[in-house]
Amino acid sequence: MEVRNYETVFILTPVLNEGQVQETVEKFTQVLKENSADLISSEAWGLRKLAYPIQKKTTGYYFCLSFSSSTGNIVDLLELAYRRDERVIRFLTTVLDKHAVDYNNRRRNGEMNLQKAAARENEAVAQ
Repeated sequence: MEVRNYETVFILTPVLNEGQVQETVEKFTQVLKENSADLISSEAWGLRKLAYPIQKKTTGYYFCLSFSSSTGNIVDLLELAYRRDERVIRFLTTVLDKHAVDYNNRRRNGEMNLQKAAARENEAVAQ
């Protein structure tokens, strides 16, 4: 079976302390490891305002996990773990194509900001 790349974003309730947040994220990374998925990156986006209230909350802790797996049911297992945990208020898992994987690698390596800075410099020189 071919290896697929995935990205999952989940939002945790804002009433958790830092230790509880880290414990919850570790729980989901452990679900991936136990089911032979390779964790590519784990990004904490921090406490952010929600677009609309969810469960009477207007903010939440955002996290993004990128992983690859050849197991077909890894998404089902991960999303089942999300549904069973009351600390998760929203989640979304997507399959990444080769272009999205390349984009994520460049973004993580900081190449996107370098391109923007170079474009600004060229614009300033042209004036």
